[in-house]
Amino acid sequence: MRARKFDVFPYLLLLPAVLMMLAVNLTPIVQGLYMSLLKLNQYTLSQYLDAPFIGLENYRRVLLESHSPIRAGLGFAIRNTALYTLVVSVLAIVIGLGVAVLLNRDFRGKGLARTLLLLPWVVPSYVVGTLWGFMWQRDVGIVNTVLVDWLHLLDERPFWLLGSNSFWAIVIPTVWRAWPVMMLIFLAALQAIPEDQYEAATLDGVSKWKQFLHITLPTLKPVIVIQFMFQVIDNVYSYNIVSMMFGNGAGHPGEWADLLMPLLTRQSFSYWLFGQGAAVSFVMMVLMLLFVGIWMASFKRSMISEE
Repeated sequence: MRARKFDVFPYLLLLPAVLMMLAVNLTPIVQGLYMSLLKLNQYTLSQYLDAPFIGLENYRRVLLESHSPIRAGLGFAIRNTALYTLVVSVLAIVIGLGVAVLLNRDFRGKGLARTLLLLPWVVPSYVVGTLWGFMWQRDVGIVNTVLVDWLHLLDERPFWLLGSNSFWAIVIPTVWRAWPVMMLIFLAALQAIPEDQYEAATLDGVSKWKQFLHITLPTLKPVIVIQFMFQVIDNVYSYNIVSMMFGNGAGHPGEWADLLMPLLTRQSFSYWLFGQGAAVSFVMMVLMLLFVGIWMASFKRSMISEE
């Protein structure tokens, strides 16, 4: 039997796109890595990539020197980012999956309902931050008006943008914007599940809840795992909502609302420590690459074990 001849033409057609993607993605990564090795501050900014080379000094100052300006509030930002990422990712997936299950049935106005529910995702994140910043205002915000004046759930108007409440002030808008796209993805996955599986389970007397646990969830497991990974990546690098809600450049979100990216941007530009800021950014990128590698390896093993 003759061996099939290798056709190089399709790969040549893809080559320009591959080279462009490599240039677009690798160029800023390499430049950021090089910037992290330079003494790039307010005195050397005019030199930019010709600034003095100091090797790993920026990494040493950021990781080991407690008095580095970049590290001011870093502990709070790491804690908030971890909690924020976990809570937002879980809630967005749970709400998105729940609404997708409800929409995965025939009813009048189904198309209109799906369209309207996607509106939060269509709103730009900058607008979401600004909008919810006004909504959280203590005296004139709609949130306190509804909770206190209309529903009488609270006796007094809380400060949502101060103290520990500020954590939920950034979580809720992020979930509000994130869950519709989760709904859309899960809805597409649900429609790919063969209907005869549910029909057979119904004939056997299996309840809807058990069908969800033993048919829907196992089938959606690959989608859930991948979407959770994407949510983690998006939320670790979250910036726009916090930046706009607390003022351009992240203002001063406080102990419970400051995240890594707003803190890094604010401290880098406030103290002109662009080399140290680039070092922190590169460390974050490496950690996220490790997370993705471990997550994908674990996901692959779990899929193989089920076959």
